[in-house]
Amino acid sequence: MNWKLILQLSMFGLAMGVATALFIPSTIEPVFWLAIFIFCAYVIAKRTSRPFLHGLFLGLANCVWIIAAHVLLFDSYVSSHARELEMMQGMPSVSPRFGIVLFGIPIGVISGCVIGLFALVARRFVAPRPSPAYR
Repeated sequence: MNWKLILQLSMFGLAMGVATALFIPSTIEPVFWLAIFIFCAYVIAKRTSRPFLHGLFLGLANCVWIIAAHVLLFDSYVSSHARELEMMQGMPSVSPRFGIVLFGIPIGVISGCVIGLFALVARRFVAPRPSPAYR
């Protein structure tokens, strides 16, 4: 596994976590994520021999950054994400901040699978760069 690459690509997750909490509304957020997923899938396909696993772990790393940003910037996040706050308040006996964690982990796994599948598809179109055996 190329952990350095996963960490580097997960900086998109950190940036999006902060950006969605501060100024990107949920209505246009998917467009940003699609562009990030496609770019990351391309990079993973070019540089690794296990594209799906790298995509999966990237999704998990992204979810750590996003959950942390949304919990730390909670007030800013919920001010522009009313629908998400309503969903979290609908859960009995769970605080909205904990709801972010509960929803964030499965979303991280799902997004990781999507990035991994994108990387597998990208792998068919781009030739991987020769890499050391430890990747």
